[in-house]
Amino acid sequence: MVYTGLWDYSHPMNNKKLFFKAGKIQFILCTAFIGMLTGVIGYSDEPNHVAIFVQPPSVQATVVVQDDYVYYPGYEVYYSRTRHQYLYPEGGAWVSRPAPQGVSVDVLMASPSVAVDFHDSPASHHAEMVKKYPRNWRQPDPDRGQTDNRKDDRKDDRKDDGRPHN
Repeated sequence: MVYTGLWDYSHPMNNKKLFFKAGKIQFILCTAFIGMLTGVIGYSDEPNHVAIFVQPPSVQATVVVQDDYVYYPGYEVYYSRTRHQYLYPEGGAWVSRPAPQGVSVDVLMASPSVAVDFHDSPASHHAEMVKKYPRNWRQPDPDRGQTDNRKDDRKDDRKDDGRPHN
Protein backbone atom coordinates (compact mmCIF):
# COMPACT_ATOMS: atom_id res chain seq x y z
CA MET A 1 0.00 0.00 0.00
CA VAL A 2 1.21 3.51 -0.85
CA TYR A 3 1.66 5.95 1.98
CA THR A 4 -0.07 9.30 1.18
CA GLY A 5 0.38 11.09 4.43
CA LEU A 6 -3.35 10.88 5.23
CA TRP A 7 -4.70 8.70 7.99
CA ASP A 8 -6.56 5.61 6.88
CA TYR A 9 -6.58 6.66 3.29
CA SER A 10 -6.37 4.03 0.67
CA HIS A 11 -7.45 3.89 -2.91
CA PRO A 12 -11.30 3.69 -3.04
CA MET A 13 -11.33 0.68 -5.36
CA ASN A 14 -9.40 -1.28 -2.79
CA ASN A 15 -11.68 -0.27 0.07
CA LYS A 16 -14.46 -2.87 0.23
CA LYS A 17 -16.21 -0.99 3.05
CA LEU A 18 -17.58 1.58 0.56
CA PHE A 19 -19.57 -1.06 -1.33
CA PHE A 20 -22.68 -2.69 0.02
CA LYS A 21 -24.98 -5.33 -1.32
CA ALA A 22 -28.28 -3.79 -2.37
CA GLY A 23 -31.39 -5.82 -2.81
CA LYS A 24 -34.34 -5.07 -5.04
CA ILE A 25 -36.08 -2.89 -2.44
CA GLN A 26 -33.00 -0.75 -1.83
CA PHE A 27 -32.56 -0.35 -5.60
CA ILE A 28 -36.18 0.82 -6.08
CA LEU A 29 -35.97 3.23 -3.15
CA CYS A 30 -32.69 4.65 -4.40
CA THR A 31 -34.13 5.11 -7.89
CA ALA A 32 -37.20 6.89 -6.50
CA PHE A 33 -35.00 9.15 -4.36
CA ILE A 34 -32.83 10.11 -7.35
CA GLY A 35 -35.98 10.69 -9.41
CA MET A 36 -37.31 13.11 -6.80
CA LEU A 37 -34.01 14.98 -6.75
CA THR A 38 -33.98 15.40 -10.51
CA GLY A 39 -37.60 16.53 -10.69
CA VAL A 40 -39.01 13.52 -12.47
CA ILE A 41 -41.36 12.91 -9.57
CA GLY A 42 -42.96 16.05 -8.23
CA TYR A 43 -45.91 17.48 -6.40
CA SER A 44 -48.26 20.22 -7.53
CA ASP A 45 -51.20 21.92 -5.82
CA GLU A 46 -52.84 22.58 -9.19
CA PRO A 47 -55.39 20.16 -10.62
CA ASN A 48 -53.96 17.45 -12.76
CA HIS A 49 -54.26 18.15 -16.48
CA VAL A 50 -52.89 15.61 -18.81
CA ALA A 51 -52.28 16.56 -22.39
CA ILE A 52 -51.22 13.89 -24.78
CA PHE A 53 -50.04 14.96 -28.18
CA VAL A 54 -49.95 12.22 -30.72
CA GLN A 55 -48.38 13.03 -34.02
CA PRO A 56 -49.92 11.01 -36.81
CA PRO A 57 -47.51 9.02 -38.90
CA SER A 58 -46.11 10.89 -41.86
CA VAL A 59 -47.80 9.87 -45.07
CA GLN A 60 -46.33 10.89 -48.37
CA ALA A 61 -48.81 10.97 -51.19
CA THR A 62 -47.39 10.25 -54.59
CA VAL A 63 -49.32 11.79 -57.41
CA VAL A 64 -48.52 10.61 -60.88
CA VAL A 65 -49.56 13.01 -63.59
CA GLN A 66 -49.19 11.97 -67.18
CA ASP A 67 -47.79 14.48 -69.61
CA ASP A 68 -50.27 15.78 -72.15
CA TYR A 69 -48.50 17.07 -75.29
CA VAL A 70 -49.49 19.22 -78.23
CA TYR A 71 -47.24 18.97 -81.29
CA TYR A 72 -46.54 21.89 -83.63
CA PRO A 73 -45.24 20.28 -86.85
CA GLY A 74 -44.18 23.54 -88.52
CA TYR A 75 -41.60 24.08 -85.77
CA GLU A 76 -41.16 20.49 -84.50
CA VAL A 77 -42.03 21.71 -81.00
CA TYR A 78 -44.02 19.90 -78.31
CA TYR A 79 -45.85 21.70 -75.53
CA SER A 80 -46.49 19.91 -72.25
CA ARG A 81 -49.78 21.14 -70.81
CA THR A 82 -49.04 19.62 -67.40
CA ARG A 83 -45.50 21.01 -67.06
CA HIS A 84 -46.06 24.21 -69.04
CA GLN A 85 -42.81 23.58 -70.90
CA TYR A 86 -41.83 23.48 -74.56
CA LEU A 87 -39.73 20.50 -75.67
CA TYR A 88 -37.82 20.27 -78.92
CA PRO A 89 -34.62 18.88 -80.39
CA GLU A 90 -31.71 21.30 -80.44
CA GLY A 91 -28.15 20.48 -81.44
CA GLY A 92 -28.64 16.72 -81.19
CA ALA A 93 -30.22 16.88 -77.71
CA TRP A 94 -33.71 17.50 -76.39
CA VAL A 95 -34.27 20.71 -74.45
CA SER A 96 -37.14 21.80 -72.24
CA ARG A 97 -37.80 25.50 -71.79
CA PRO A 98 -40.62 27.76 -70.61
CA ALA A 99 -40.70 29.40 -74.07
CA PRO A 100 -39.72 28.06 -77.48
CA GLN A 101 -36.48 29.22 -79.06
CA GLY A 102 -36.65 31.11 -82.38
CA VAL A 103 -40.44 31.62 -82.49
CA SER A 104 -42.81 33.60 -80.32
CA VAL A 105 -45.48 31.81 -78.34
CA ASP A 106 -48.22 33.73 -80.19
CA VAL A 107 -46.93 32.64 -83.60
CA LEU A 108 -46.53 29.07 -82.40
CA MET A 109 -50.06 28.96 -80.97
CA ALA A 110 -51.49 30.29 -84.24
CA SER A 111 -49.76 27.58 -86.26
CA PRO A 112 -51.31 24.16 -86.97
CA SER A 113 -51.10 21.74 -84.05
CA VAL A 114 -52.17 18.26 -83.12
CA ALA A 115 -52.80 16.70 -79.71
CA VAL A 116 -50.70 13.56 -79.44
CA ASP A 117 -51.78 10.32 -77.81
CA PHE A 118 -48.54 9.38 -76.05
CA HIS A 119 -47.66 10.38 -72.49
CA ASP A 120 -43.96 9.62 -72.32
CA SER A 121 -41.00 11.48 -73.79
CA PRO A 122 -41.56 13.05 -77.22
CA ALA A 123 -38.04 11.95 -78.16
CA SER A 124 -39.32 8.36 -78.27
CA HIS A 125 -41.97 9.23 -80.86
CA HIS A 126 -40.45 12.14 -82.78
CA ALA A 127 -39.38 10.19 -85.90
CA GLU A 128 -42.92 8.80 -86.23
CA MET A 129 -44.46 12.25 -85.66
CA VAL A 130 -42.28 13.89 -88.35
CA LYS A 131 -43.39 11.25 -90.88
CA LYS A 132 -47.04 11.54 -89.93
CA TYR A 133 -47.06 15.34 -89.62
CA PRO A 134 -44.45 16.96 -91.90
CA ARG A 135 -43.51 20.64 -91.52
CA ASN A 136 -46.03 21.69 -94.17
CA TRP A 137 -48.89 19.72 -92.55
CA ARG A 138 -52.16 21.60 -92.21
CA GLN A 139 -55.21 20.70 -90.21
CA PRO A 140 -58.03 19.36 -92.37
CA ASP A 141 -60.61 21.99 -93.25
CA PRO A 142 -63.83 21.01 -91.46
CA ASP A 143 -65.95 22.35 -94.37
CA ARG A 144 -63.95 20.59 -97.07
CA GLY A 145 -66.01 17.82 -98.63
CA GLN A 146 -69.02 18.65 -96.51
CA THR A 147 -70.86 20.88 -99.00
CA ASP A 148 -74.36 19.74 -99.81
CA ASN A 149 -74.59 19.30 -103.58
CA ARG A 150 -77.76 17.20 -103.47
CA LYS A 151 -80.77 18.38 -105.41
CA ASP A 152 -83.95 18.91 -103.55
CA ASP A 153 -85.95 15.72 -104.04
CA ARG A 154 -89.13 17.22 -102.68
CA LYS A 155 -91.90 18.10 -105.04
CA ASP A 156 -92.39 21.74 -105.41
CA ASP A 157 -95.82 22.28 -103.93
CA ARG A 158 -95.68 25.97 -104.49
CA LYS A 159 -97.15 28.07 -107.21
CA ASP A 160 -95.04 30.53 -109.03
CA ASP A 161 -95.95 33.14 -106.44
CA GLY A 162 -94.54 30.96 -103.62
CA ARG A 163 -97.91 30.08 -102.02
CA PRO A 164 -98.80 26.39 -101.40
CA HIS A 165 -101.32 24.62 -103.64
CA ASN A 166 -104.75 23.82 -102.21
